[in-house]
Formats: sequence, C-alpha cells, structure tokens
Amino acid sequence: MKSIFVALSVLAYLLFAVVVEAAPDYYSILGINKRANEKEIKTAYRQLSKQYHPDKNSSPEAHDKFVEVGEAYEVLSNKEKRANYDKYGDPEGPQHHGGPGDFFNNMFGGHHGGQHGGQQRGDNSQLNLNLALSDFFQGKDMDFEVEMVNICTDCTGSGSSDGKKIKCKNCNGGGVVMIRRQLAPGFVQTFQSQCDQCQGKGSIVANPCKVCSGSGAKRGKRKYDVHIPAGFPRDGVQTMEGEGDAYPDIIPGDLHIVFKEDLSRSWGYRRVGNNLYRDEVLTAKEALGGGWERHIPYFDEIETEIKLSRNAQQMVRDGEIEVVQGKGMPFHNADGLDDDKHGDLFIQYKIVIPGGSKEAAGHVMRDEL
Repeated sequence: MKSIFVALSVLAYLLFAVVVEAAPDYYSILGINKRANEKEIKTAYRQLSKQYHPDKNSSPEAHDKFVEVGEAYEVLSNKEKRANYDKYGDPEGPQHHGGPGDFFNNMFGGHHGGQHGGQQRGDNSQLNLNLALSDFFQGKDMDFEVEMVNICTDCTGSGSSDGKKIKCKNCNGGGVVMIRRQLAPGFVQTFQSQCDQCQGKGSIVANPCKVCSGSGAKRGKRKYDVHIPAGFPRDGVQTMEGEGDAYPDIIPGDLHIVFKEDLSRSWGYRRVGNNLYRDEVLTAKEALGGGWERHIPYFDEIETEIKLSRNAQQMVRDGEIEVVQGKGMPFHNADGLDDDKHGDLFIQYKIVIPGGSKEAAGHVMRDEL
C-alpha cells in the first residue's frame, strides 16, 4: 500500500511540473513598460483589441492574439492582480498554483497536508445600462459607478476591529464537530459536520469590526470604464470577470453588463438588426404635388442630416417606403474588409389630411390614382 502511495505521489509531482507554466509577459503583450500608468494601459489595450478583433482581422492568428491582449489587460488594469503579478509572477498571488500536494488533492479528492480543496465561487451579478440609439450607432466610452459588495477596507476582510481571533471553543479550533446519531438500538452513526459557531474556520472574531459588523464585507461604490463599439447589439453583454460581489474566503463571480436601448432617445428611429426604420409624415399637398424637401436628423458625427425630397408633380403614396441604402446601423460583426459597412434606412411615408384620418388619406390617394 505504501509503495502505491509513493508511486502516485511521484506521478503527481511529474504532472504538476508539466501543467504549471510561467505566466506570460503581459507588459510585452501590450507593448508597454512596467511603469505604465492606467491611461497608457487602457490606450494600448484599445489599439491592440481593435487591431486583432476577429471582426476586423481575419488572419488565423488574430483570435489568439485578441484573447491574449484581453487577458493582459484584465490583469494589468486590476490593481490587486497587477501587484501580485509584479511581485510573484502570478496575478492570483503566491498560493495560486499551490504545490504538488494540492495537485494531488485535486486529482484524488483527499485532504493530504491539511488542505481542504478549492474555495467556493460566488454568484454572478448583472447591471443594466440604458443608452441612446446614437451611442449604439457611434460607439461610446463610458465611465460609471455601481454599488457592489466589497471586502471591508477597515478590517481587510477579517471582520475583526483589532485583527485578533480566538480559538472556537465549540470545535476546539478544528472547524468540524463530531456528531453521534443513534439509528436504532445498538446502532450509532458517527460523522463529521462543519462547526456552526465558526462556520468551519476554527476561530471566531473577538472584537467585530464596527464598519462591517464583523462580516468582512460592506456595500460600496466601484468605478468602471467600458468601451461600446459602434454597432454593438441592443441587449448585448460585456462580462467583467471576477467583478461580482466580493466576500471573504469566496471567489467573486462575474459582473455582466447589459446594454439596453432607451427608446425615448431614438429620434423617431426603430432599430431592427442592422437596419433602421422611420415614419415620415407628409401633408396631402406634399404627397400629391411634390416639390418639397426636408432634412431629418442622423446619428453620424459628420453627416448629421439626411435629405429627403420630391420633385414637383412627383406623387408619394400613403405607406410608400423609400430605401436609403447604407444609412442603417454599422455592422458590429463586419468581416474586417469593409470598416464602413452599414445596414439600410427604410422611410415609410404617412399622409395626413387636416381634419381627416389615416384611412381617409388612403382613400384620397386611391381616388387620385
């Protein structure tokens, strides 16, 4: 039996040596030096992410490079992960990879060396942000604050006002208690259970932190900045990994940011996929006689208006649709060969007669025809 255990231990060491690799050079990936500030990191990331985005770059290496750039930015834009990476070479800190003993535990499910497996992962969080249609059209950089659960800064998550803890008397510091249960006369079951006094930690806080009431976590504001590319889909999601609510001894979940369209700020347009739709009202005189011109607002920063017109005696029917090609939404999933690819704009004309109704307008137009 001992020889089998030794053989398995050797195998675990060999496998551990194979799977544990050095962290990539994130600074080189972004093309910056180790003294780069937050703005320089963000600028480098945006330039490279646009360069290697699979929607813009169809080369076989673009996808891998895009993922690599995103991973580098995730680490270097996070102060804690960056500090760990600079100091230990690993964004998760010195204990991230553990050792062969931990690897052995993960493989065989044991508690070798007193380790108790991985941490629990927290739930994901969702945040809805409302944007005008012009923001989806042009793209936008957004800075915002959101209230989340954060590790208490006063006690650094310990829950103790003085940093002191005392051994739990209920479990004698073991974190578990033995429970005996009689199943039937002469039959007694004995099993371990997590101590409900210290929640399995083996110690309790002597003087709870007054800021977080001993919980080690407290709700507070966080600041984020995100980039919405032009043509980003309505109800599209950006995921901030590890930015969910944070509690001591729990790995935070992700923060999902959902971008909603504020329909009250759409300038009369309706978005369906990559196309735009709009109703345009004409008087009976304009519809029958033509000879009119008007300019409707448009989302482009350079071409801020679109001209609609009819020559004299050029009739417009009620419900007639005019297609303005290439004036719809930008393609978010462009093939990378045409950066200015857009959908179309569909204008539907509605004829209005003073004192009449839409149905009456339709009868008038039919009579004239």
